[in-house]
Amino acid sequence: MAMPEPAATGGTSAEPGKCVPPARPEVERLKAYSAPLEGRRGMLRLDFNENTIGPSPLVAQVLRNFSTEEIAVYPEYDGLREALVQNLLETGCRPGLLPEQVGLFNGIDAAIHAVFQAYGSAGETLLTTSPTFGYYTPCAGMQGMTIEAIPYQGETFDFPLAAIQEALAARAPRLLLICNPNNPTGTRLPADQLIALAASAPGSLVVVDELYEAFTGDSVLPCADFTATPNLLVFRSLAKTAGLAGLRIGFAIGHADVVDRVSRVTGPYDVNSVAVAAAFAALADQPYVDAYVAEVLRARDWTLEALRQAGVRHHCAGGNYLLIWPQRPVAEVDGALRREGILIRPMAGKPLIDGCFRVSIGTTSQMQRFMAAFLPLER
Repeated sequence: MAMPEPAATGGTSAEPGKCVPPARPEVERLKAYSAPLEGRRGMLRLDFNENTIGPSPLVAQVLRNFSTEEIAVYPEYDGLREALVQNLLETGCRPGLLPEQVGLFNGIDAAIHAVFQAYGSAGETLLTTSPTFGYYTPCAGMQGMTIEAIPYQGETFDFPLAAIQEALAARAPRLLLICNPNNPTGTRLPADQLIALAASAPGSLVVVDELYEAFTGDSVLPCADFTATPNLLVFRSLAKTAGLAGLRIGFAIGHADVVDRVSRVTGPYDVNSVAVAAAFAALADQPYVDAYVAEVLRARDWTLEALRQAGVRHHCAGGNYLLIWPQRPVAEVDGALRREGILIRPMAGKPLIDGCFRVSIGTTSQMQRFMAAFLPLER
């Protein structure tokens, strides 16, 4: 029996009468995660929670001095894990962390993908929350996993702790993935409760995505004991605070055996030499990162007060972003701000928050520019 031709997914069509070879059934059913990344140059980018001023001058200097010889050879990672461990210890991580407990990845997206490849199988369950970072779902779908997404609660989007505990006890999911603080709601769960969740479910890999923890100080690393809870894995990145989003480098931190298994499904040179050099420089300039985070927190306070005074509905609980419910349709506000050179992220179709938009928090002057363009739209 002839196999039906799969639905078009972009690219060049096959010649008439010829069939494109189908991918795995899980991939054929998959809706790929995509983000509108084109047309952003020269704009005030408040749409993807990036560092809005750029990396440390040390990073810029390293990139300017990067040699053609370094470009021509495969990357070397000697010392990078040690540098990250030292940075983590200096910023409050529990003593005793070893370099073999750190995995290197081509951005956190690659780390997420690797976790699902290493631990997720068809028919098994991913337990997570909703709404949350959109890339978890397609990664689970690639493996044919069942997704159980428990919604945040109420107008303040409280963490559904009791429901998560019940699901862990009743269904023993293969993976529990929690973004903390959560993107986009900012919802936070204290470190001791996250560790307790891992301790209660030794058969589940509990992954805590901490890309935004620097803006709240909610990390589990100061109190995590990976010997006692070897099923706990933590994601960190240099994208949101150190300004290396364009170079793609992320870390997974946990028990050495878990890090080893997640790393097995990656390529030997997935992290490129330029990213490695930039990471060394960024880790060597923690005061720059601290100063940027402090400025974002000042700008957040200024923005929240301006929104309160203007009577604009908003929600901000953690991270370098907040949610705003405008009086006009979000698409109209998005278009008007884009014409002013400002980018935001509409939350259309997101459960619980459809009808609002997320705006990243930059510097105080950048947020003043945003508010000067946004508030007239509310009148």
